[in-house]
Amino acid sequence: MARDILVLGAGMVGVSTAWHLLQRGHRVTLVDRNAPGRETSFGNAGIIQREAVRPYRFPRDLTTLTRVLPNRQVDIRYQPSGMAQAALPLFQYWRNSAPERYARIVPEYAALITRALNAHTKMIDAAGAGELIRRDGYLEVFRTAEAFDAECRQAEQDAAEYDVTHEVLDSATLSKLEPDLAPGLAGAIHWTQPWTATDPGALVAAYADHFQQQGGRFVQAPLETLSRHGNGWQAVVGGDTFFAEQVVLALGPWSTQWLDQQRLHVPLFVKRGYHMHYGARDNARLHHWLMDSETGYLLAPMRAGIRLTTGAELARHDARPHYRQLAAAEAVARTLFPLGDRLDPQPWMGARPCTPDMKPVIGPAPGLPGLWLAFGHGHQGFTMGPITGKLLGQMMDGEPTEVDMAPYRADRF
Repeated sequence: MARDILVLGAGMVGVSTAWHLLQRGHRVTLVDRNAPGRETSFGNAGIIQREAVRPYRFPRDLTTLTRVLPNRQVDIRYQPSGMAQAALPLFQYWRNSAPERYARIVPEYAALITRALNAHTKMIDAAGAGELIRRDGYLEVFRTAEAFDAECRQAEQDAAEYDVTHEVLDSATLSKLEPDLAPGLAGAIHWTQPWTATDPGALVAAYADHFQQQGGRFVQAPLETLSRHGNGWQAVVGGDTFFAEQVVLALGPWSTQWLDQQRLHVPLFVKRGYHMHYGARDNARLHHWLMDSETGYLLAPMRAGIRLTTGAELARHDARPHYRQLAAAEAVARTLFPLGDRLDPQPWMGARPCTPDMKPVIGPAPGLPGLWLAFGHGHQGFTMGPITGKLLGQMMDGEPTEVDMAPYRADRF
């Protein structure tokens, strides 16, 4: 039975959810203050990470903590005010990163990741967005034999448990694939399953365009109020009032402020990230997406130039940008590849919405009939958006789901 559904948030998760609900025959209105794909979905590394079956853990070993504490690393930085504001969820994150807890989380996380590529494929084909996609994986390069060997062992385990495919490249083979990289690297792992998008924001926009072509409605205006109304919901958006039987909250790091108004608290914190685009010197070319694993940044040959994305910054969502992490990553990247001038007027900054157990929130809002939740995907909202939309559609229509959705429900907290 067709229903009026309002989807709040037009990032990868919200657009994908709206797309799937429309395919199911519902009347769907998608709302965002910006054009689709202009927030966190715009600025990521653009990888659909089929290999990322293990979420990012909070460092627990003394060596890593000692390394991170001076706050000068490329992969992890922090602002004390942000650490204080998110002290409880960060403590829970640390606890959930303990070996026994983490071992229980991984298969639940992997259940989504392993289905993500197939979910994207259907949407890419429907939207005619194949020109934005490359299907040659990406390279994770290593500077030391010790780290290289450790990741190769983990890759073999993931191949056995989750059918993750990869190729191990020695330094000579890596040099043939990427001749403009600096010499002296220990080697690389070529993750062969992931697909990459040459313009992540454009991919989200293509999905949103197809949604509208098929009869979906997009409203670009700020959400002002959200409240219960009879058996459904009322939202004031840009001065206009919308009524819907059901609402999907897919506003990423902004989701909790709206839930708090409904007296529902979900522990969410943000990991901020930065990017900048560059040219290349001396006619150098970067042929693959490339992660400098031990340093913690990524280089991606996108349409706008070579995009450098940083690691994580633990900070308040509303704190002013701190560009030192990007500058540090750039300095190291220039020793690996001959980057040219910066191409953007200023660095981009976004915020990844993260939960203490590293899993997204997907499912009904406890005690709030008709309100559904789809946020908290951490580093993998771009990857997991379409599978989230597919599974949420199954839940909302009362159908059996492909996977057990209990691990992702908000009432787990």
